[in-house]
Amino acid sequence: MTHRILIVDDDLHIREVIRVALKKAGMTVFEARDGKEALTRFAADRPDLIILDIGMPEFDGLDVCREIRKSSDVPILFLSARDDEIDRVLGLEIGGDDYVTKPFSPRELVARVNVILRRTAARVTNGRSAQAALSQGKLSLDPEQHTAEFAGTPLRFTAIEFGILRAFLTRPTLVFSREQIMNAAYQLNIQVSDRTIDSHIRNIRAKLSAANCDNVIETIHGVGFKLGRCEPLA
Repeated sequence: MTHRILIVDDDLHIREVIRVALKKAGMTVFEARDGKEALTRFAADRPDLIILDIGMPEFDGLDVCREIRKSSDVPILFLSARDDEIDRVLGLEIGGDDYVTKPFSPRELVARVNVILRRTAARVTNGRSAQAALSQGKLSLDPEQHTAEFAGTPLRFTAIEFGILRAFLTRPTLVFSREQIMNAAYQLNIQVSDRTIDSHIRNIRAKLSAANCDNVIETIHGVGFKLGRCEPLA
């Protein structure tokens, strides 16, 4: 299957570097020069993943992400020209799946794209039993269909958020360290900061709180996090 990737960056050179790397990896590439063009291309081309620069003039990457998240959970990998933690954390909190800081290695970028695509692809098992649905309280995840719901209400999670919740539901009594959460959500020895993991946890909590879910992930101070009861608010 050939994956369709939309590159959004106002820098022609950056787009060219990414385009060459992705095409070498066998992917189909579309491009946009700014945020408004990105929304037009997204609607027309329906990409499997978007590589989205944060620092574009006028309609920036964060604005584009907010607009897309109103109707779609397509994976979004942010690019940031600065090593600015505030931008990165905000990008993850509004629905980004990952980020890469410029300057970047094209090989690493392609690796991160492949990780996200694998996590969002339907899992087809050959000669193995299908993965069973996972649940705790009123929260349930279907790893095969990559769907989630709480008390019958469908939920939208990014690929990374879904991977974190799946890890919690697979081992509901385990207290996970941030390193264990990182290993469950990412692959290929990709390292992310504790702040990034905390941002994903905060985002999961916010989405479930909006669905009236109480106590989904508990903080165990000095250790990490564990799955809560996942019951409706009283």
